[in-house]
Amino acid sequence: MKYHVNDSCIGCGLCTSTCPEVFSMGDDNKAVAAESVPAGAESSAEDAMNGCPVTAIEKVD
Repeated sequence: MKYHVNDSCIGCGLCTSTCPEVFSMGDDNKAVAAESVPAGAESSAEDAMNGCPVTAIEKVD
């Protein structure tokens, strides 16, 4: 499983503080998702997706 951050990201940083193992801020101050979710970070990655205020995070199988 992995995640994708779409163009509606506003760069609020909620995902990076909720799950820094998966999400980071790119050079454009918008979130970027890692290529995969490390073991043990599945729950916090899901929380980050669900907490995004603009629903910019999508789960990709």
